Amino acid sequence: MGVTKIVSKLATAVAALTIATAAYAENPMVGGAPMFETKNIVENAVNSADHTTLVAAVKAAGLVETLQGPGPFTVFAPVNDAFAALPDGTVDTLLKPENKDMLTKVLTAHVVAGDWSAAEIARQARASSDGFYHFNAVSGDALSAQVRGNNIFIYDESGNAGRVTIADVDQSNGVIHVVDTVLVPK
Repeated sequence: MGVTKIVSKLATAVAALTIATAAYAENPMVGGAPMFETKNIVENAVNSADHTTLVAAVKAAGLVETLQGPGPFTVFAPVNDAFAALPDGTVDTLLKPENKDMLTKVLTAHVVAGDWSAAEIARQARASSDGFYHFNAVSGDALSAQVRGNNIFIYDESGNAGRVTIADVDQSNGVIHVVDTVLVPK
């Protein structure tokens, strides 16, 4: 094999590796784990060390199959520390089988139909007359987004604000935006 062919094959291999690396680099790591655009919301979330409480809650609520569905879904995914900041006993109470409906309501208050990028949410908020983008979660609860500085905050109906700490974690069936607060429905 000639030097030209070797160089050509090497260049092709390097180009393929560069493209694969660039595609991987576009999706952020979450909870110490790579998030793959080819996996669905649940397949990625189970690998995040920061979302073990959320994953346990999704399983307890029976929402795994739904969040593995085609979507698209936008999920504002609270980290473990957000659940830990709730009043003592709240998570344990929600995880009890007799409270499945309440748990489902809390979890679906973090899910919006569609694939909403942080840039689109911010654009909608900036374009509104009051500085907030108002939309509804799958639970039927009202959510609002506001841009403050370089941050997007998602507000629940009670006025609690969750800051988006990691935006645009693309999934095969939507997008996850990591938030630092549990959004509590009324």
